[in-house]
Parts: sequence; C-alpha cells; structure tokens
Amino acid sequence: MNVGLVIVSHSADIAQGVVRLAGQMADGVRIEAAGGTDDGGVGTDATMIARAIEAADSGDGVLVLVDLGSAVLATQLAIDELVAAEHRGRVRIAEAPLVEGAVIGAVQASIGADLDEVDRAAEEASRMRKVKNGAG
Repeated sequence: MNVGLVIVSHSADIAQGVVRLAGQMADGVRIEAAGGTDDGGVGTDATMIARAIEAADSGDGVLVLVDLGSAVLATQLAIDELVAAEHRGRVRIAEAPLVEGAVIGAVQASIGADLDEVDRAAEEASRMRKVKNGAG
C-alpha cells in the first residue's frame, strides 16, 4: 500500500492531465482526479472530492493537492462533512504547487514514503528552481 493522491482543480481537464503525468512517474500509486463540477463546468465539487479521497485511500493516507484557494474550502468541506470517518484522520491538504507537487509527491509515495514524507516532498517542490541564473 502507498499514500494516495487527489488532484483538485477547477478544471476537469487540468485535474485529469496532472493525474496522467504524475501516474506516468509513479506506477502503482492511487491518484484520483476531482476537477470541475458534476455538470462539466468550471469549479469544484465537495462530493466529487470526497469520492476521490475515499478511492485514493488504501490505508496509508491521502495527500490532496489543489489549484486555487476556493478548492481548499471545498476540500475541507469534503473532509469535515462528507468523507467517511475512517478516512478523515488520514487526509491532508498540501501546501504545494499542483503539478510539481503532484509529480514529486507521487514519486515519494511510489517508494513507500509515509504521509508526512510525501507531504514534505510535495511542499518542497515550491522551492525548486526551474531556470538557472543567466538562462532565458
């Protein structure tokens, strides 16, 4: 079993794309998308997020990565009121960039890291340098 990940985005396409990318880097990790609204619109849906959390949880916990601030509110609502009690204590919202955090978090989960380690690695992705001085 591994820590699972949930990708929450206001866009279903973004959430699914991040899941595909992270999944290619981390075989065997449960990564679920919760993007957009049930009617295909832009937004977040707490019920959809709760279902994704439960699907991603194999018993080692779930790290949720979000795109924008209101996704945090919907995710917190899902955790507090919609996720089954046996999952709640194993769910954490990451303070991490969506794409980089998902990829690095998924890789950490794939090597058996625990929820604290996966969360820390995902958060550290926000400090990764993409361009060296003088480039660009």
